[in-house]
Amino acid sequence: MKIEVLGSGCQRCDQLYSNAMSALSSFGASSGIEVKKMKEMDYFMKMGVFVTPALVVDGRVISVGKVLSVQEIEDIIRENT
Repeated sequence: MKIEVLGSGCQRCDQLYSNAMSALSSFGASSGIEVKKMKEMDYFMKMGVFVTPALVVDGRVISVGKVLSVQEIEDIIRENT
């Protein structure tokens, strides 16, 4: 599974990335889940994201303009595995 956090580096974007990393830690290193921070505006537009932060799971935009909690991200991971 590939999780991308789209954001320009603002506080809310950094918080979403931190929450995603915390959620990932509860699944263990062998889970095969990768979390990546994306800051390129061209990529945002390619994904149809015009408001950040955004969470993308396996190429599908899950959330835009909201800082999801660790629990919400854990639930998303469970739903997509």
